[in-house]
Amino acid sequence: MAAIGLGTRVTKMDELPEVLTRLNTRLNDLENRVALLEHPSEALAALPASASPEIPAIASPSFSQAGAIFPVLGRAMLGMAGAYALRAVAESGSFPKLAAVALAIAYAAAWLVGAARVPARLRFAGATYAGTSALILAPMLWEMTLRFRFLSPAAAAGVLAAFVFTAYVLAWKNQLTPIVWAAWLTGAVTAIALSIATRQMVPFIAVLLLMALLGEIAADRNRWISLRPVAAIAADLATAALICIYASPQTSRPDYPAVSTGALLAPAFILLLIYGANVVLRTTVLRRQISIPEAAQAVIAFLLAADAVLHFAPAAGVVAFGVFCLVLSAAGYTALLPRFAEPAERRNYSVYALWSAALLLLGCCLCLPPLWLAACLGVAAIVATSVGVRVSRLTLVFHGFLFALAAAFACGWMQYAAHALAGAFPTPPLGIAWIIAACTILVYAIGGQLRAERWQHRIVHVLSATLAVASMATVLVSALVWIVAAVITPGASHVAVVRTLAACSLALALAGLGPRWQRVELVWLAYATLALVTAKLLFEDLRQGHPEFIAASIFLYAVTLILVPRLARRASRPSPSPSPSPET
Repeated sequence: MAAIGLGTRVTKMDELPEVLTRLNTRLNDLENRVALLEHPSEALAALPASASPEIPAIASPSFSQAGAIFPVLGRAMLGMAGAYALRAVAESGSFPKLAAVALAIAYAAAWLVGAARVPARLRFAGATYAGTSALILAPMLWEMTLRFRFLSPAAAAGVLAAFVFTAYVLAWKNQLTPIVWAAWLTGAVTAIALSIATRQMVPFIAVLLLMALLGEIAADRNRWISLRPVAAIAADLATAALICIYASPQTSRPDYPAVSTGALLAPAFILLLIYGANVVLRTTVLRRQISIPEAAQAVIAFLLAADAVLHFAPAAGVVAFGVFCLVLSAAGYTALLPRFAEPAERRNYSVYALWSAALLLLGCCLCLPPLWLAACLGVAAIVATSVGVRVSRLTLVFHGFLFALAAAFACGWMQYAAHALAGAFPTPPLGIAWIIAACTILVYAIGGQLRAERWQHRIVHVLSATLAVASMATVLVSALVWIVAAVITPGASHVAVVRTLAACSLALALAGLGPRWQRVELVWLAYATLALVTAKLLFEDLRQGHPEFIAASIFLYAVTLILVPRLARRASRPSPSPSPSPET
């Protein structure tokens, strides 16, 4: 019996650690339940992810949330009551103006600091206190600037900038997004409202530019990406309004003060510097892909800067801006191949290429006279096409076509070609026009060396070939008309037959040479030329009323209809190739 009692006692002693463990677990559960009832929000935030799902079920979520929300709202209402008390003190005049202003600003700043000191997990409380600070500051600035006249517009803008910057600094370490959102919305809305009410636009645009700069700095560090559109849109609207208002006659804006030319140009150029420099930084240094909103914002900033220059800058300033565009274009083209050669950089390559071409065209138009403009664009077309073929870049070949087309318009060649091929025959153009015509043909001859492997290649080749064929047709018609003019005075009927002869000859040449040179676009243009000759017969030749000339035109057209398909088929037949050698 004694042995049995001793064995039972030993068994109970062995179970003692397990019993203590169960008691400890039950005690922890009870402590968690009590903490959940007394402090629901803090207890829920402190629970581990593996906690028992039975614990949150003790208290209803609605009651627990109400227990956390009501005290926060109560404190916010106390803050608003304090703001109205300060307003009453300011109206009474018992305090000096400077003291009242300083007290009100300090009161709003105290709420902002309090919002930053709230733990990050209590997002509702932090957002509420930050919103309270904003609701205190914005009406206070409005009344002290417009009603009480305690603050000048520049001073109000300074206070608003300090508020935005303080919120930015306080929220940086712990990434307190609600605080920055409250400051950004308050800064944007208040700055735009005060700029409209006070008619002093420049100080408040400076606040918006500061917000834009801070937003880009944060975005480069992957913080608060969603805040960028707020500052960008506000700064764009304010800068556009400044340009629009001061570009109008002075009699239409009597309430707005006079502003210097530098102050009118500075906002647009600072905006361009902020977003342009950040795009370059993100794409070339940080090696990130440019987004569509970033590209659009950079374009908007550039257009605002260009608009400001065209409205407010003197003639020398416009030329300087054109040179600036050419420098940017050269930098963009320089960065294309070494920086964005990889397939992953395709979007950056396309955006930089588009910007570089547009900057080159704009810069040449702003700082070059017409003759130099056509010559420089012609050289740029040849260079771009040659480089594009050498490095197998279709984009550069397309830029060569664009530059050649722009050069043809700049020297008057396109206008001359339109009248030479249809309508009354014009007087001969300047010598530079014939040089540009040769340039268009050379651009196609060089660009055609890039093999048409995809449909994008074919489109570029068709466009370039169309411009070259139009130039050749114009030269041919002009030469034939001048030959006829050496014998007789050509009339409308003579010119019509000459045009038909030139078009049919060109169609035959294109149909024969296209397949031989493996340029399918030339065959397409041969058939397109036939279609144009058909329309020409109906609307020009038949309207002249001279049967002998109509007969000649129809004869040329009929012969061309017969020969073009035959030439295209005969030239496209593959020649018999020699049998391969054993080494092959």
